[in-house]
Amino acid sequence: MGDHLRLSDKILEALEFAVQQKDLEIAILLDHALDKAMTRNTGGGNFVERRSYTERMEATQAALQLLKK
Repeated sequence: MGDHLRLSDKILEALEFAVQQKDLEIAILLDHALDKAMTRNTGGGNFVERRSYTERMEATQAALQLLKK
């Protein structure tokens, strides 16, 4: 892994691990942190960064939803 990783990449890794461990409380917190990292203001003005979710993120989100049930 190189220097090109973003904070959201690291949070996603932690979220995947929390879901694997079936730690719902931490997974929910990490999901919120991931959303913040993906949508936070970057720079001045009203610019909001919004990268599209990858298949990996979508799979993790689906696994989290199953864990919530």
